[in-house]
Amino acid sequence: MSKTVKPKVVEILKTKSIAPTFDPSMKTLMRIVKFMTEHPAEGKTQLALDTKLNYARLAKHVVWMEKKGLVESNIEDNKINITLTSAGKDFAKIISKII
Repeated sequence: MSKTVKPKVVEILKTKSIAPTFDPSMKTLMRIVKFMTEHPAEGKTQLALDTKLNYARLAKHVVWMEKKGLVESNIEDNKINITLTSAGKDFAKIISKII
């Protein structure tokens, strides 16, 4: 049984729009980056489960990270894939020293 992506999440990721006042949580960014370095080819569902975030919160952080050039996301056949960019990998190295 396949899950469908909720329209709100798809809208956030497609339009790449978040509130101008959105301030990402450093703790959440660290969890996302840590998981993505350990499991680079996982999709949004696994990322949400492993970081213990709901899809909407995850999507907002992903869009923020995309705007900073740290990740790329694409939607294919109702599946959202998120990958670290080279800048994201550098960010992961720096942030892992803090953890």
